[in-house]
Amino acid sequence: MADWVEQLNSYGKQKIPCGFFIDFFGENAEIFPLEDLEENNIWLDFPQFKNSASKTAQKEIQLEADYPKLAEYKPAFDLVQYHLQRGDSYLINLTFATPISLNLDLEEIYHQIQAKYKIKFKKDWLCFSPETFVQIQQNRIATFPMKGTIDANIPNAAEQLLNNIKEKAEHHTIVDLLRNDLSKVAKKVKVDKFMYLDELKTQKGNILQMSSEISGELDANWQNQLGSIMKELLPAGSISGAPKNKTLEIISEAENYDRNYYTGIAGVFDGENLDSCVLIRFIENTENGMLYKSGGGITAMSKLEDEYAELKQKIYVPVH
Repeated sequence: MADWVEQLNSYGKQKIPCGFFIDFFGENAEIFPLEDLEENNIWLDFPQFKNSASKTAQKEIQLEADYPKLAEYKPAFDLVQYHLQRGDSYLINLTFATPISLNLDLEEIYHQIQAKYKIKFKKDWLCFSPETFVQIQQNRIATFPMKGTIDANIPNAAEQLLNNIKEKAEHHTIVDLLRNDLSKVAKKVKVDKFMYLDELKTQKGNILQMSSEISGELDANWQNQLGSIMKELLPAGSISGAPKNKTLEIISEAENYDRNYYTGIAGVFDGENLDSCVLIRFIENTENGMLYKSGGGITAMSKLEDEYAELKQKIYVPVH
């Protein structure tokens, strides 16, 4: 058992409010009492918790991306397609790290962006995620897989997204996977809402995202198993694929970089309840400059040019 699992179980048993950050493979994690986050240079802005003062936006964010060439993207896409056509996987989330330049630092950008979940982790990375991972209130656990995007300015965008065969197939696969994942830790698992849309405002224009809501019931003292529950559910299905174990092998083979905390999760436990997000929409500060990590789900129906366009479309900063 990973050390962080026992540590998080201990925080849960003692009902100690904490913030935690777990990497994609669930191998590394950092856990802090909520009151210690700010002194560790970690800022959070979650729906029910915020530890950073708001500042007025001073400058417009300018983001320039050195996108991977289609010829660089194609070998990874082809490898993924090879496994999909063989039936090794039904859905594979393929991601890339794109070098970017910004006119502001992570701290300045943090104060300007608008997102359901905002995290500035030291000087290492910044995340502005629209996607909830799991929420636990009382004994009810719910997850909200997000799969399917479209430019909101396209005529009949909502209708097009809801009727897109590839996007629907991808969404069905993820809902099935997440329903199975929740069944590992909860009883009476059901789909409460299926394929609903949210509109996100970005500096490049608005996009629509498609989500579903799945829930189940946990045992009364679930807090005692907080770390074990998280470990059982990771990596998040929406940013890995199905079946999960084989798909993770394919991802390791196809991607030419380390995701680290990108597509991991961040959570806030207030001593009673939990809220957490998937670490997508992610800028990492490295020795060689800033990287924006992005990607999308690939199925056997996916077309190279469409997936390449989606990879680029997701490199944005959500603004007020």
